[in-house]
Amino acid sequence: MTFQRYVAIGDSFTEGVGDPDPGRPNGLRGWADRVAEHLATLDPDFRYANLAIRGRKLPAILDEQLAPALALEPDLVTVHGGGNDVLRPKVDLDALAARYDAAVARLSASGAQVVMFTLFDPGTTGVFASMRGRFAVFNEWVREIADRHDAILVDQWRMRDVELPAVMDTDRMHLNSVGHALMAMRVLDALGVAHELAPPPLAPIPVLSRREKLAENARWTREFLVPWVHRRLTGRSSGDEVDPKRPALAPID
Repeated sequence: MTFQRYVAIGDSFTEGVGDPDPGRPNGLRGWADRVAEHLATLDPDFRYANLAIRGRKLPAILDEQLAPALALEPDLVTVHGGGNDVLRPKVDLDALAARYDAAVARLSASGAQVVMFTLFDPGTTGVFASMRGRFAVFNEWVREIADRHDAILVDQWRMRDVELPAVMDTDRMHLNSVGHALMAMRVLDALGVAHELAPPPLAPIPVLSRREKLAENARWTREFLVPWVHRRLTGRSSGDEVDPKRPALAPID
């Protein structure tokens, strides 16, 4: 399959947080850029836009990005959202899914090939373990929506072949550069696009003593959890001052 007009919408996952590259807009690369880079090698007329902004909840993604994405008349759209909603103290997953379903219906009706994503499995231990049930319910809605509208699904929940800590950034919330590279491969595989991308080597997961784990958890709490909670309490978002890194369809440089 080849595509000429790819538009990515979503949150930090699609913006590329965790995969820094100072030479790119917003200082990020990410899996969507990596997918676009490969698709560009298959068609000289290929163009790519990325409207995703970190911190966005799903309703904001749909309110702010859906219409601009459709206006670009894409033949390929990737959409990811819901993670920031599931982490809130209260969320109506059924209402969220209804909005998501209506949006994917519009994208599909436009003639674009739609690619959706489930959220990763947080497992039974760790900071997000208590919300595992929410993750699972939301993911089942995503699978149902994808089935209903013939969207391609990249099912992160079922990716059991890689240990999660090996592909997560130090904030424990986003993919690292290796994770983004692997995700690009999974997206191309799901699309049925042939590629010769090779997975980068995984760094070994360090074995920490109990004291080292406590110190690492304290560092994570201080550097990531406390600022995240503070933004929630003050009604702010990490993306408040961030613009889409590729707001218009353009060739890959």
